[in-house]
Amino acid sequence: AWPKNRSTWPGKSLAQVEGIYLQMIAALLEGETVNLLVDDKPTAEMVLSRLQGQSLPELNRLRDCPCRPGARLIFHRVRTADAWIRDYGPIFVGRRAFTKWKFNAWGGKYRDLAKDDSVVDRIGALKKFKRVDTGMVLEGGAIDVDGQGTCLTTEQCLLSPNRNPELMRWAIEERLGRFLGIRKVIWLKKGIEGDDTDGHVDNLARFVAPATVVTAASGENLNILESARDARGRRLKIVKLPMPRPPASYANFYIANTCVLLPVYSHKNDGKAVRFFEKIFPKKRIIPIESSALVRGFGSIHCVTQQQPV
Repeated sequence: AWPKNRSTWPGKSLAQVEGIYLQMIAALLEGETVNLLVDDKPTAEMVLSRLQGQSLPELNRLRDCPCRPGARLIFHRVRTADAWIRDYGPIFVGRRAFTKWKFNAWGGKYRDLAKDDSVVDRIGALKKFKRVDTGMVLEGGAIDVDGQGTCLTTEQCLLSPNRNPELMRWAIEERLGRFLGIRKVIWLKKGIEGDDTDGHVDNLARFVAPATVVTAASGENLNILESARDARGRRLKIVKLPMPRPPASYANFYIANTCVLLPVYSHKNDGKAVRFFEKIFPKKRIIPIESSALVRGFGSIHCVTQQQPV
C-alpha cells in the first residue's frame, strides 16, 4: 500500500519512505509481480513515472526485458489509512484461498487506523479466491511460519487482552491450526524494545528454512528457541543476528523470488548483517535498503509487504 500518512511519517520522512518504496518495487519487479494499493489514478501515474524516470540499478537491468515497470506492476485503486499491509492484508493459504483476520490497530492503539480492517473487503482482485473469515484478531507480523506446520509468535502479542480477551492460549492455537495449518506454536515471551505492536515476532525471530531461525533474541527468548522443536520434532538451528538501534531490526526482511530485501539503518552492524544474509541465502541477491525513515513509523520492510503464492 503506497505510503501517505503524515502522522506516521512527519516532515521529510514521508518523501524518504516513498524513495524506499521505489527501491523495493524496482528490486521486486525483477522476479515477481508487485500489487500496489493506491488511493487514485494520479497516484498510480506518479509512481509509474517516478519508477521509469529514476536511474535505479535494478530498473537499469529491466529496461530491455519484458518485466519492465508497467508489465508486472499492478495497481489497485483501494483507499487505505496507512501502509502496514502485512498486518491488515490477506494471509494466503496456498494458491487459491486466503484468510481474513480482524484488525483493531494493534490492540486499539491507533483508532483512526482501525478502518484498514476493511481494506481486504475492498480489493476486487481477491474475489476470485476462496475467502475464509476467522473471526479472530491477528496481525500478519505477529506470526512467522515455516510452511511445515510450525509457527513462531510472542505471548506479549497474541495473549494481549486488547486483542482476543475471550480466547485462552489453547483456543488461539486451535484457530491457528484450523485456519493456517499450524501444528506447533513456539511461544516466545516479549518482542524487542520500543516495538509499539506489543511484540511482533517479525522483528525478533524468523524462519529462513525449515528448522532454521534467525533471531535478535537473547535471554529467555533465546533459551526457548534453543530448547524448542518444530512440528516435525526437529531441534532448531539458531542463527544469531546483530542488532542496530531498537526498534529497528534486521529481522524485518522480505524474502522474494530472486532476492532478499534487507533493511539497514546506517549503523555499524549493517555490513555484518549483509554478510550474515549472504551466507543464509547464497542463491539470492541481498539488497540492503536504508530504512531509517521507514522505521520512524515503527515498522520496516516486512511490515509493509504481504506475499502471495504464484
